[in-house]
Amino acid sequence: MRTEVLGGQLLDITNEASADETVDAAYRVMKYKTAAYTVARPLQIGAALGGGSAALSASLWRIGSDLGLAFQLRDDLLGVFGDPEQTGKPSGDDLVTGKRTVLVAQALADSDATTADTLRGLLGRPLSADELVTARSILIDSGALASVEGQIDAHLQTALGEIDALATSDRAREDLTALAHRIAHRQK
Repeated sequence: MRTEVLGGQLLDITNEASADETVDAAYRVMKYKTAAYTVARPLQIGAALGGGSAALSASLWRIGSDLGLAFQLRDDLLGVFGDPEQTGKPSGDDLVTGKRTVLVAQALADSDATTADTLRGLLGRPLSADELVTARSILIDSGALASVEGQIDAHLQTALGEIDALATSDRAREDLTALAHRIAHRQK
């Protein structure tokens, strides 16, 4: 897990230094920096501690990877649109820090050059209330917000399909299904 997180952090730094703003680059970072350690590897550790089979571990890896990606995508949305009372961090914080998330990458890819440059100019610095409204408008109007919501749902549905196919008890399946929904639809 540590190696995956360190690799993800290295990818994150490399993407920033090389100005790689693609959705693929953001996904590579999420895969290693977040998805593995937040959900996938903990599920596998639980299976190993419980004496689970290699096949169960492989299924849990696939489930956890999709749920970990959904978790990070939701986190990215909350970082821009979340209620500070719920999230515990300032709204728009990811924009202020200049985080190149899938949300931002999608907006840059789907906007015209002028709009993309406007968004780039709003990243990585303190924003006024009006500038935050402008950035959010770009993220919504470009279709990036809807796209990321769709990606969250797609990862959730893939994970739920895998959960349904697990050779496990009904109780374990129900608990994992509830966890999947909570991860994908959390508000903080």
